[in-house]
Amino acid sequence: MPSSSSAPAGSAIVWFRKGLRLRDNAPLVEASKAGVKHVCPIFVIDPHFGPKHVGINRYNFLLDSLKDLDKQLSKRYRSRLMVLRGKPEEVIGRLLKTGKPLLSAKPTLILWEKDTEPYALKRDAAIIKLAKQNHVEVRTFSGHTLWDVEQALAKNKGKAPTTNNAMQTLAKALGEPAKPLAIPSKLPPLPPGAKAYDVPTLKQMGYAGSVQGYLSGGETAGAARMATMLKKTSFIRTFKKPQTRSTAYDPPDTTMLSPYFKFGCVSIREFYWGLKKVCSGASHSKPPESLLGQIYFREMAYLMGASIPNFDQQAGNPSCKQIPWAKNPKMLAAWEHGRTGFPYIDAAMRQLNRVGWMHHLARHAVACFLTRGDLWLSWEQGRDVFDKLLLDADWALNNMNWLALAGVAPWSPPFFRVYHPVPKMDSALNVKDPEGKFIREFVPELGKMPSQYIYAPWTAPMEVQKTAGCIIGKDYPKPMVDHDEVCKANLLRFKRALSKAPSTGADCDTHGKALRSSITRCSKAESSTGFSRFGFYQEAATMEGLNDQPVSHRQHLDWQFSA
Repeated sequence: MPSSSSAPAGSAIVWFRKGLRLRDNAPLVEASKAGVKHVCPIFVIDPHFGPKHVGINRYNFLLDSLKDLDKQLSKRYRSRLMVLRGKPEEVIGRLLKTGKPLLSAKPTLILWEKDTEPYALKRDAAIIKLAKQNHVEVRTFSGHTLWDVEQALAKNKGKAPTTNNAMQTLAKALGEPAKPLAIPSKLPPLPPGAKAYDVPTLKQMGYAGSVQGYLSGGETAGAARMATMLKKTSFIRTFKKPQTRSTAYDPPDTTMLSPYFKFGCVSIREFYWGLKKVCSGASHSKPPESLLGQIYFREMAYLMGASIPNFDQQAGNPSCKQIPWAKNPKMLAAWEHGRTGFPYIDAAMRQLNRVGWMHHLARHAVACFLTRGDLWLSWEQGRDVFDKLLLDADWALNNMNWLALAGVAPWSPPFFRVYHPVPKMDSALNVKDPEGKFIREFVPELGKMPSQYIYAPWTAPMEVQKTAGCIIGKDYPKPMVDHDEVCKANLLRFKRALSKAPSTGADCDTHGKALRSSITRCSKAESSTGFSRFGFYQEAATMEGLNDQPVSHRQHLDWQFSA
């Protein structure tokens, strides 16, 4: 490559993938000073991620993000984001071989931000091979996490932390993450006569229907939201994730930054240093409940995903207990579309379908309901639904949390601690919505149901149901299961599965011993805390000897970093 002091020559491709921003963008910074004559920013729309796998709200968020990035490149550098379509191996393979359709000759350099997901690793390995064959230099950079994933794992002897305490210890050993990079002041132009490849529409990508999401995608919107949040110093210093309300929806009780982190519209390092500045010299909440603790959970998920074989499935996953889950497409569909007959569960799932969002405690409740709590269906099926519909769907976080809530991982809470699908106002699910506004919004059939029956409408007398215009079993489903009965049966099935299956770690024995010593004293408990009567009271949720720090209710995994 020419040095920065020699005459510019050749061209560079900056391949945007997740880092859909100008701020703190290492590939862009490197391209700006690489000594090339032209820089082509590109994004490749991969047909793998289409209507079959990605819901309309998240796809719209992506298109928003691409349009915003294109606008920023144009305004700042008089450049454009070239949005190409097709399998990346084919589209970029052609670029690397001939330069077409953007360049008159092959580029001399291609740069991108690292991605640790299995699909991306396979794709990137193919691109690196093609680049080598065509004598094109490849430069890759860490930027989606606080620390480089490979370096962090090496520092921890190749193993991912499985508790927030262990992640904090590793963070100290790694030292503070790098400060965010400034936006390049200049960028070499596109080649003369370069044809524009615009961002497509939803319709062009095969989507029909309307978008009802809370958020607009893109760095401009994300940076504005982050700046607003960082000005709320009291909110940040007192933030405790488990105390946020699961029924708050307009606006939610959390930052709503996670979709922007998922797509890399804003920098996780910029947010980290912003939090450090706000909390410096002041009293503030601590990890794991604090916002900083949520970032540590995010880092932990990426380390798990990069180091645990078959992380996204039960088979061959050394961190997943082997449970003989049932298969029932009708039950799965009822859960997915919010037709279980339990209004809190249904409202949460309908919120997900409508806007692509759900509070992390609601995510906990619906995941527990699908798996060990009620329906006895595989966490992999629930994971797939979330992966399609969530705005902030993230491969590492989604799998880490579904493993946790199904009770099958070393970092899971005790499997016999089950959320009750009819939560009380002071429950661990932090509902705090006695009038049922959340349910009335997303389950309009129950809009006129008296508040005293809103969470369990099947208990309302028939005259009350008629007056409310909602007959249970006709206008709204009856509960698809008797929670107390199926919960008890499921816990016994889980216990039997653990006794038959080889242990995936010391946690299996610990769970079994804990069950034998505790189930008797817990079986008479009422659901006043939001857990089933076969589970622990909230005060007893943290069990000694269950790893060095079990994920108790007060120390939640932050699902998808849904802060």
